[in-house]
Amino acid sequence: MPTMTFVHPDGRRQEVDAPIGLSVLEIAHRNDINLEGACEGSLACSTCHVIVADGYFAKIPDATENEEDMLDLAFALTHTSRLGCQILITDALDGLVVTLPSATRNMLLEGD
Repeated sequence: MPTMTFVHPDGRRQEVDAPIGLSVLEIAHRNDINLEGACEGSLACSTCHVIVADGYFAKIPDATENEEDMLDLAFALTHTSRLGCQILITDALDGLVVTLPSATRNMLLEGD
């Protein structure tokens, strides 16, 4: 089974099993990793923002326009930022490394 590594904001690395076909967000939730996903993967927020390691970024299909719009709202955006709900594990992503940003911006809760 493929694996992936989450790099926590404090620098701690956590390697987990990454079943093919699951999203990075689903894998995080299965492993009690603090990746919010406020919209539950419906592409309506940026709270599952992750930073993909350079060596893996080109292996992920390009972001859709909707994903890019949501990424514009993400905290600490980088050139390899993606939404975890939109990254589906494939054999090519075995060993994927993503870094969790130190904060998120939850637009769904703002203004309540």
